[in-house]
Amino acid sequence: MRIAVLADTHDRLPSHLRAAFAGADEIWHLGDVCAPPLLAALQTFGPSVLVVRGNCDDCTDWPLTLDFVREGFRIRLEHIPPRHPPAGFDLLLHGHTHVPRDEVLAGVRLLNPGCITRPNRGAPASYAWLELAEGKSAVWEVVRV
Repeated sequence: MRIAVLADTHDRLPSHLRAAFAGADEIWHLGDVCAPPLLAALQTFGPSVLVVRGNCDDCTDWPLTLDFVREGFRIRLEHIPPRHPPAGFDLLLHGHTHVPRDEVLAGVRLLNPGCITRPNRGAPASYAWLELAEGKSAVWEVVRV
């Protein structure tokens, strides 16, 4: 399974993402969408879109966290990273910092795709691909734009 992951679009969706996300099985947006029409535009790309609410989002229909299993991986999506990763998950994907991350804390792998529109602390604009296959290690690739 190949998942396109982005965060912190802040009401801007670069036009090249439609082509860049071709071949994705799902798209995960980790919050700070800022405008429901942007999410609607992302949904026209084809694959199903999962979204969590960020601190700049007003849409209360979007959850603060999503917990689910894909390819045997226990996954949590949320916008603001917790101080201490919750037990019982393999992967926790978050946004908020605008800086890419791939780090293991307390046995949980924390992943952040960075920010596609407004990177922070010298990081490049970026999104990421997550590849999941039952019985294999998760593959995380940050794509600089």
